[in-house]
Amino acid sequence: MKNNFKIVGLGLLGGMIPFCAYLMLSQPDYALLSDEVIDGNRINARAINFDGSAGMGVDLTTASENTINSVVHVTTKVVQTTFQRDPFQEFFYGPGAGGREFKQFGSGSGSGVIVSSQGYIVTNNHVIENANEIEVILNDNSKYTAKLIGADPSTDIAVLKIEGTNFQPISLGNSDDLRIGEWVLAVGNPFNLTSTVTAGIVSAKARNINLLSDRTNPNVVPIESFIQTDAAVNPGNSGGALVNTRGELVGINTAIASQTGSYAGYSFAVPVNLVEKVMRDLIDYGIVQRGYLGVQIADINQELKEKNKLPNTKGVFVSKVVADGSADKAGMKDGEVILKIGSKEVNSVAELQEEIGKRRPGDKISLTVRTKDGDEDIKELVLRNSDGDTKLVSKEEISKNFALGATFRTLTSKEMKELNISYGVKIAELNAGKLKSIGLQPGMIVLKLNNEAIESVEQLTAKLNGQNRGVLLEVMSESGKRDYFGFGL
Repeated sequence: MKNNFKIVGLGLLGGMIPFCAYLMLSQPDYALLSDEVIDGNRINARAINFDGSAGMGVDLTTASENTINSVVHVTTKVVQTTFQRDPFQEFFYGPGAGGREFKQFGSGSGSGVIVSSQGYIVTNNHVIENANEIEVILNDNSKYTAKLIGADPSTDIAVLKIEGTNFQPISLGNSDDLRIGEWVLAVGNPFNLTSTVTAGIVSAKARNINLLSDRTNPNVVPIESFIQTDAAVNPGNSGGALVNTRGELVGINTAIASQTGSYAGYSFAVPVNLVEKVMRDLIDYGIVQRGYLGVQIADINQELKEKNKLPNTKGVFVSKVVADGSADKAGMKDGEVILKIGSKEVNSVAELQEEIGKRRPGDKISLTVRTKDGDEDIKELVLRNSDGDTKLVSKEEISKNFALGATFRTLTSKEMKELNISYGVKIAELNAGKLKSIGLQPGMIVLKLNNEAIESVEQLTAKLNGQNRGVLLEVMSESGKRDYFGFGL
């Protein structure tokens, strides 16, 4: 009898081992910070209420109640500082001595959406891009100073952080499931009127309105695939929530179509599926890890169809395949047409850009392509970043070249010779952050920090990321003019 119990006990133990192993392996991996803090996609939204009586539609009160405490008012202070040098004092006491600072003050406002109970907030890049100070006001009128985590001009998305716990995050929806004609709510702070809710329908999807193109910065590749709605949105709504009738976030309100600056019938929002990818990258890495197809593309209209003898206007036309890019390595050719990404049809540049924008370097995708012969073929490819790499760049590697919103690079020997300098590093890219807010520009060269010559990129980024006191930068423009910029950290 005892032997029988032993056999049963061993059998149970043997069965528990693989079961426990399964439970351990099936637990979510929270190695990335964004997985730990973004709890908006782990919230169950309450069901909508329908009133079946004649003339009545969807009850929007539950969606409003679910949302209003997750949308915040974002206010900014902008200080433009100019430095007037004193050559006489500098002659005796060194660079920067005796100079005078002149400051111009401004302010701005917008909206934001709490996506984490730990205080992470998503908003628009244009709401905070020139801000020296950012303040967040919750629906209960409590105020917090916000820190900029990162910003992405290509999608006009930025992430802020306020200190505290138990904030009310919004539930994240699925913008791919949105249908034209579906009811949505816009929640924000137009004209500084806090907690304003307006309603409308989805008028269109995958709209490109050429809002984000920045001809002054060739490194910004705009990704526009907006949700168009007729919910009333006005100045101050930027960065606020577009939600469905369950109170789930489906977009971040970004722009209006207007000749006057006020609402005139249509507004546009960044789809939440794209927003979520961007904000996770900003939280995890400080920058967006963006994959590229390596093609130049165009919408297919009747003229393009006839010129290239295409059978119809479906898909996206590949006008040029970039050498050594992802598409080139997969065997794609000029003149082919991309019909699908995976099983999803794409019929505009905006749709294609949105789908690629949701992915990172190293992601594998399949493209259904119509060749120039008219045959359909499936191409398997691996996305690459702008440098042609398939691996993600680590946070440690990024910090070596990135600080306070700026990416730096080493000067070439030719640049040093032309400017007659032997040290300094160049600002390669400049997004929202402290350096942009004080007036620095891409292409400027940082020569000294607190009168110490800058010999390398890592030297500068280590000092900027590690400073907690005042900073005086000596910089040189591309034309060779020297100037000074001071700020506190």
